[in-house]
Amino acid sequence: MSYKIISKFIKDVSFEIPNIQAFTMLEKEIPNYSLNFDIKSKNYKDHIIEVNTILKISPNENVKHKVLTEITGTALVSFEKNIKDKTELEKIILIKIPTELYPTLYDTFFYLFSQAGIKNIQIAKEVDFEKLYNEKKK
Repeated sequence: MSYKIISKFIKDVSFEIPNIQAFTMLEKEIPNYSLNFDIKSKNYKDHIIEVNTILKISPNENVKHKVLTEITGTALVSFEKNIKDKTELEKIILIKIPTELYPTLYDTFFYLFSQAGIKNIQIAKEVDFEKLYNEKKK
């Protein structure tokens, strides 16, 4: 099945350090955060789908002063007509498109933290979306 990314862009950014305690504790508490992805798609026009890849860090219950960060990268993707293989379409939407969008999300995420004065943030430079897909299918 062939597809083409017509355009991709950062659709939304939410970056909130609500207080000085959250700022000063972030580098120490970052191991208590997890990197999460949510991928959503919807029809845009005939044979064009909007794919939103949402990246966020989520604190666990041990974090007292939480930083709230979320970035949505969007791709408009055209597909060939009369898609018959729904599993292949699902893999394109949930694996291939996010894999192509992630470097931009990573760069933006890293830039925001560095501009906020947080230098030792550890974010995975590469993500195996196929592994995430397979884990959700179990």
